Amino acid sequence: MTAIATALEAGLPGLLADIEELVRTESPSEDLAAVADCARVVAGLGTRLTGAAPEWLDGSGRPALRWRFGSGDRVLLLGHFDTVWPVGSLAGHPFEVAGGRLTGPGCFDMKAGVVQLFHALSVLDDLDGVSVLLTGDEEIGSPTSRTLIEAEARRTGAVLVLEASEAGALKTARKGVSGYELNITGRAAHAGLEPQRGVNTTTELAHQVLALSALADPVAGTTVTPTVASSGTTRNTVPDAARLLVDVRVETVAEQARVDRAMQGLAPVLAGASIELAGGPDRPPLQASASAELFELARSRYAELGFGPLRGVAVGGGSDGNLTAGAGTPTLDGLGAVGGGAHADDEHVVVAELPRRAALVASLVASLVREPLPVPGRVTP
Repeated sequence: MTAIATALEAGLPGLLADIEELVRTESPSEDLAAVADCARVVAGLGTRLTGAAPEWLDGSGRPALRWRFGSGDRVLLLGHFDTVWPVGSLAGHPFEVAGGRLTGPGCFDMKAGVVQLFHALSVLDDLDGVSVLLTGDEEIGSPTSRTLIEAEARRTGAVLVLEASEAGALKTARKGVSGYELNITGRAAHAGLEPQRGVNTTTELAHQVLALSALADPVAGTTVTPTVASSGTTRNTVPDAARLLVDVRVETVAEQARVDRAMQGLAPVLAGASIELAGGPDRPPLQASASAELFELARSRYAELGFGPLRGVAVGGGSDGNLTAGAGTPTLDGLGAVGGGAHADDEHVVVAELPRRAALVASLVASLVREPLPVPGRVTP
């Protein structure tokens, strides 16, 4: 075990205490006051462990925190401190460490990862070239921080995302995400007296659902899923309005573009019906090519730390890592906690893995500060 790993293992009690403080500071994305309170705790944590205070970046009342050490352009560590859990969730899911597991709302996604990040940096002598960006709106799609995230990615040589792992594996690919809203307009009529005079939006909705479902390509890993649907107001009225939400997940940029073209080309089937489409691609895919070199570096460093083999997996969910990969920056995701139950009642973190993952992050940062990745089309920092 290296000196880095030994130091982080010895610091486990402090790491657990910091996670407890952060988990107890509840921070649902939509509660701006709670998110701001959590940002202050995170700022204090980072300042104590790195010796530097962050920039407080306020987007529409929603804070993000940025640290830059020296040039800050060799490696960016990325994460978020908002959660999906409403204030008061601690009452039913209290912070607890028992049986080798740590529990509490938001512990796995991703407050343990935030703490691991700072403990990893605390054992390094040289942080010149490192940047840290932590945001408060990832769980709602990063509406205010997206531009900031992409700008930070474009000025750095590599991005390490401290989102939770997938059963211990790093996330080497993530599907791209598109979201659509389809609004259908028809004509109302009495369902018993003269239904033929109406244009039935429920029927049109059914046609569109079948057309949308046909856009999926299981071989290419593309899913097109109609989700929320509504139509009509009363049982005896031909409905004149319908609404449909559609979730699209893709593995490649080409598939995202194909599905978007098809969505934009949707046409009504029933005479007299009209459709209006809103939405489009939200997050580009994090393709395996974006993480390949960083993952090989991670595997090498993990073995050198004495922790054995390291796996990488592709997952369907999106993160801010999709945005950094889409900006053209090598990105490796899933470097945070080992555990499970994200967004669920059994959310938990495996305690023994906390210092090991922090050691991996520290080792990766040290390597990237010494030898930045060459990014095609960009001057190496």
